[in-house]
Amino acid sequence: MHAYRVWAEIDLDALAHNLTAIHERIGDAVRIMLVVKADAYGHGAVAIAHHALRCGISALGVGTSAEALELRRAGVRARILVLGTIVDEEASATLHHGIEIGLHSSDRARSLEELCARLGTKARVHLKIDTGLGRLGVLPSKAIELLETVHSSQHLELAGLMTHMAPGDGMLDPRTSEQLASFESVLSEARERGLLRGWIHAANSACVFTDMRPLYDCVRPGISAYGVLPGNMPGADQLEPVMSLHSQVVYLKDIPAGAAVGYSGTWNAPRATRIATLPVGYNDGLAWRLGNNGEVLVRGKRAPIIGRVSMDYTCIDVGHIPGVAVGDRVTIVGRQGAERITLEDVARSVGTIPYEISCAVGKRVERVYVGGEGVLIPHPPTRAAEPRAPLESRAQPTLAP
Repeated sequence: MHAYRVWAEIDLDALAHNLTAIHERIGDAVRIMLVVKADAYGHGAVAIAHHALRCGISALGVGTSAEALELRRAGVRARILVLGTIVDEEASATLHHGIEIGLHSSDRARSLEELCARLGTKARVHLKIDTGLGRLGVLPSKAIELLETVHSSQHLELAGLMTHMAPGDGMLDPRTSEQLASFESVLSEARERGLLRGWIHAANSACVFTDMRPLYDCVRPGISAYGVLPGNMPGADQLEPVMSLHSQVVYLKDIPAGAAVGYSGTWNAPRATRIATLPVGYNDGLAWRLGNNGEVLVRGKRAPIIGRVSMDYTCIDVGHIPGVAVGDRVTIVGRQGAERITLEDVARSVGTIPYEISCAVGKRVERVYVGGEGVLIPHPPTRAAEPRAPLESRAQPTLAP
């Protein structure tokens, strides 16, 4: 028997390998800001952040102030940027812990200025330029005005300028080049007016692996660091999956032909067979849409998911697999013997993207971290004149190239 009903094995060596692959693509002069939002895409943000910093990344990107504060509580002292918008009630704590903030509007600039004046502190902000994604960020036509506001402020410090590319396939889509040109026009004017400060960053995973240029000071890989690339991009074969997802057989039953399994009887046995019950369901991240539509691996063979996926349990047909026993490992995502099921395979089965599958892995799924003894990539050179976040650790290990 295994120790957990359902568990995700997180391979820290694979994470280091993927960060090395990214580093080799971008070169020594460009920093890596690893995106660890959504609990590091389901992989466990705290452990991922600590190991990625050991591997030499320069900063962490999160989606919310709550995610940033969780990392601070876990002892992460590196630079953290809230890429999305912050929650007003958490603004004071965000500033207190030296967390950098994405700036998307003049209203937010005013509210941060007022709050910092009351607290007697400064906010380090990264101005986001909306070049085409449309969700957040100031339009290019308003960017210089907002940069001048930050420049003249007593309580706002420009730590960077950023944008986010809308196409999912990076430079393979001509719209990415159009967004990049729009971003460049803002940078050019800001440079002429002496308004540029801090890191400039735009490239996500898709842009890194489709060779966007320039890469500026920093790139923001997310899903590629976890071993997945959108579509069939160049370099996908260089990455290793970081997550595998497992459960175990807890019950076996022989059923006659015609017997129904699961809610609403959506599956009826076409023959006498043996079914296995697994203690994993949609609350753990096994998509409900995999009912009668997915497969798992048992004893190195594929077994179909039968009936509806329940909140806590799922059934599989193992009548064709000899010797299945209670306690056998069941692989939902990962490899057993010659067979392998990837996040991309599961995503295709239910008509979604791999991000959704990994992010849906629930909190009650135990994360089991393996590997992590070695680190592979060097820290990029630091720039002595560049300001640091107030709580950035001076004790982070510096790794030899």
